[in-house]
Amino acid sequence: MNQSKQGISNWLLIAGVITLAILPLIFVRGAEFAGADGQAEEAIGEVKPGYEPWFRPLFEPPSGEVESLLFSSQAALGAGIIGYAVGLYKGRSQQQRNKE
Repeated sequence: MNQSKQGISNWLLIAGVITLAILPLIFVRGAEFAGADGQAEEAIGEVKPGYEPWFRPLFEPPSGEVESLLFSSQAALGAGIIGYAVGLYKGRSQQQRNKE
């Protein structure tokens, strides 16, 4: 695949990802996008009302915003590490091909 076709396909993939991220926000009005933790807690409360958790969290964020910040920072760090590893191995394989 030549460089211009690859560039176009990359932009199409980016546009597709953005579209898939925005469409649910547009078409699902008034929906609550709650996390799985809250839903699991509700389900456990329905099944066994007197349930006590086995342990407590070591650190409880002061607000939902701080919790979201920590979660997104963790996701960004993980994506950076994965991106670095992919780039490193791709660069090594290109160097190997250039040597041959």
